[in-house]
Amino acid sequence: METVKEGKTTAIVAYITIIGCLIAITLNMDPKNGFARFHIRQAFGIHLIFHGFALFSSVWYNPYALYGLYLCYFILWIYGFLGALNGKKQAIPILGPYFQKWFTFIP
Repeated sequence: METVKEGKTTAIVAYITIIGCLIAITLNMDPKNGFARFHIRQAFGIHLIFHGFALFSSVWYNPYALYGLYLCYFILWIYGFLGALNGKKQAIPILGPYFQKWFTFIP
């Protein structure tokens, strides 16, 4: 429980834009925290997927797809952010376990 308390701030910072995620990665370098690492990977995945699809949709513009993208991003962001606030290690649906496997380079 103590590791959750220590890593909570870093985990919350990770969800605040992609820049916040990069800041959280640097904050978690020296005293590595498992709870913060989990949420940094989740947030990094959410932000990366969002920016990837946003770039794709900028080429083939469809307003309904863009609305769907923002809605999906917002729901996943809220889900992850509330998990970090409540001190839970809950992976986002479907992609969460993959983010933990793919982003093992995040300390």
